[in-house]
This record gives sequence, C-alpha cells and structure tokens, in this order.
Amino acid sequence: MDSPIDAKRVYLEAMAGAALPGQAHAWVQALRDRARTSFDAIGFPTTRHEDWKYTNLASVVRQAFQPALAATVTREQLSASLLTGQTAHQLVFVNGRYNAALSNPPSFGKNGFAGSLAEALATSPDRLSAYLGQVAPIDKHPLAALNTAFLVDGACIHVPAGTVVEQPIHLVYVGTNDALAQPHNLIVAEAGSQVTVIEHYIGIDGARYFTNAVTEAVVERGATLEHYRLQQESAQGFHVGGVYVRQDSTSRFVSHAVDIGGLLVRNDLRTVVADSAECLLDGLYVIAGRQHVDNHTLIDHAQPRGVSREHYKGVLEGRSRAVFNGRVIVQPNAQRIDAQQLNNNLLLSEDAEVDTKPEFEIYADDVKCGHGATVGQLDPDELFYLRSRALDEAAARDLLTFAFAEDILRRFRLAPIRQALEQTLTTRLLHGRQLKEIELI
Repeated sequence: MDSPIDAKRVYLEAMAGAALPGQAHAWVQALRDRARTSFDAIGFPTTRHEDWKYTNLASVVRQAFQPALAATVTREQLSASLLTGQTAHQLVFVNGRYNAALSNPPSFGKNGFAGSLAEALATSPDRLSAYLGQVAPIDKHPLAALNTAFLVDGACIHVPAGTVVEQPIHLVYVGTNDALAQPHNLIVAEAGSQVTVIEHYIGIDGARYFTNAVTEAVVERGATLEHYRLQQESAQGFHVGGVYVRQDSTSRFVSHAVDIGGLLVRNDLRTVVADSAECLLDGLYVIAGRQHVDNHTLIDHAQPRGVSREHYKGVLEGRSRAVFNGRVIVQPNAQRIDAQQLNNNLLLSEDAEVDTKPEFEIYADDVKCGHGATVGQLDPDELFYLRSRALDEAAARDLLTFAFAEDILRRFRLAPIRQALEQTLTTRLLHGRQLKEIELI
C-alpha cells in the first residue's frame, strides 16, 4: 500500500531551491522566511480547525501538484473570457505568470505602475516595501503563507493620488493541468483615486490544477476601489483565494464576487474599515453536481462612522454544498457604525446542503447592526401564480430561480460583466430558454 503524500513537505522541498523574484532584497527575503515558517508550523488546515470545519482539503493534499512553470495559451483560448462590448485594460497570467504578449496595461507615468509584480520587484522594490505582505494574514492563514513564501508573480497596480482610471483593469488567470499556480496581487489606490479591477479565473476544459491566489489591497483616504472576482475555473479545478483589504478613512470598497466553476473552492475576504469608510460586498454562487464553495468574509469596523452592506446569495443543485461564514466585528471605539448582512440560499434538490453562519461581535453601544440568513426552496405561492399564468411547472421553477440569482447581478455597475453572467445563468438556470420565450398571459 502506498504511503500518503506529505504535501506540505513536498511543496517546501520543491520550492526551497527555486529562484524567486526579489530575493536580493533583505525585506523580501525576511517576508518569505516569515511566511515559510508560518506555513511549516500550521501546514494545510484540516476540519479540526474551526475556520475549516466544513471544507475538507483532503482531495487537494492527497496529490502534490507541480509548482507552475511558464506556459502559453492562445488568444482563441482566452476569447470566452474577454469582456465583449467593454473597453478594458487587460493583464493575462498563465499559471500565475504574466504574459506580456497578451496584455495591454495602462500607463500611470513615473508615479504609478500596472503590470507584473515580479517586474515591479525587480525594478522598483522600494515602491512595494510599504505594502507587500502588510495586509494578508500570513501568520494566521496557512494558504496565504504558502502563497507569500513562494510567490512568483501576479498583478501589481499602483494608482497615483487623485487619478481616475476610466477603463476597468481586467486580470485574467488561466490554469493548466497538474499545476500549482499562486498569483499574488497587490493593488494600491492612493488618496482620492478611483479604479475598477476585475479578477477573472478560468481554466482549460477538463484540466485538474490548484490555484492558490492572494490579493492585497490598500484603499487610501477618499479613494474608491471597485473589485470584481469572477471564478469560472475548470470543473476539476481546486481554487483557494484570499482578498485582503485595508481601508483608510472616507474610502470606498465595493466587492462583487461570483462563483460558478471549480470542484472545490474556498474564498476569504477580509477588510478593515476606518473612520467614515464604506464597504459594500455582494456575492453569488451557483453550483451543482459535487461542487463545494466556501465563502468566509470578515468586516472589521475598527473606527467610527463606517458603513457596511453585505448580501450573498446561493443556488444549489445536485449534491453540491455551500458554506457562508460572514463575520462583522465592531471594535470598542467604532461608534455610530451602520452594518447590515444577509445570506439567502435556494436549494433545488434534496441532496444539496448549505451551512450558513452570520456573526456579529459588537463591542460598542451606539451602533446600528442587523443580519439574517435563509435556506429554503421555491415559494409555492409564487409557483402557483406563474402556473396560473399558463407557464408549465418546469418553466415556472426556472424563471423563479433565475430571478433569485439575477437580483445580485443587477448590482453590477459594469454592464458587459452583468450581461455575460446573465447569459451563463440563462444556460444554467433557464436551460437555454430566453426570457422573451417565457411569456405570461
């Protein structure tokens, strides 16, 4: 009988001798050493860890993926991921490595940067030292530590103060078979700037791989970051991702997250909200078969007068399973904050399962907070109404399910993304019917 693979040891040994960007700089090496020590001490989390109680990584660590090497894809393979009808800057990463030939980054002059993190580490490391590794919790999150210890590349976007980036910046990540890709992204929106960033994860059909992504974002005073995270990985892909944000006073962070692909997916989203800052989180997961999607969010109101709104929705079919753990912390001096959180789930089969856990920890007394969660099936009264309007039962069920999910997409400001996802949901939830084909009498 073969011995089980010690995935932690395999990764540590495989990457120990690798030539990594930024090693010549003492602060980068110190950051890597700290992250490597953290990962070595904690290892891959198991279901005995409270934050991983409902997500078992056994299928991920049962095999050792190869640290990703450079690979190529064609424009034709990317065509399905492009934003039709949207003019956008585009940065493409294959196995987590920047592909300059397929990219058209914006230019910010000498005071800003957009492109490869590895290039930024080589050409202007001093620009990064105040931000890189400062937001992600590498001492507590072993997957963030694994990413940081052995980061090879990712996106670096540094928007100068007062700059408004008119076109969104579209980051496309492609994974290939058997590879472990670990993109590490750094986004800095300096004071008074505005930028929209789209993280879009896709995979080659049938490919089995492991994406372990980390995004660190700093939204300085009065700045706005609108962030989209679209996860449409291969049906056999494993995806673990973390988005970690620090918001300065009067800043605005808007997050739209969609999970449709992947076999096993875990997302962490954490933001620290400063004085009079605003945080808006929307999420949608539509899964079937044996897909598993786990969303853990944390909004930390660290200072007064902050506002946060969070609404995640899920549609589950087959034997799929979803986890939602939304945590909001109101620190003792965070008076007069306004925080609302909601998670709604629609189960379309008897074997689908969801674990939802909204949490509030309130240590201040002058606050307005509320949260809720629902898990249920289609409303029989609404079904009866549609049947009475001459729709057959299948069409009525599909229409109600589509409307439930589309509610989240309507909040997306970028119409091309909204329309592309609506088309995907039309195929998945309306089974190819177009809305105009479903006419009520």
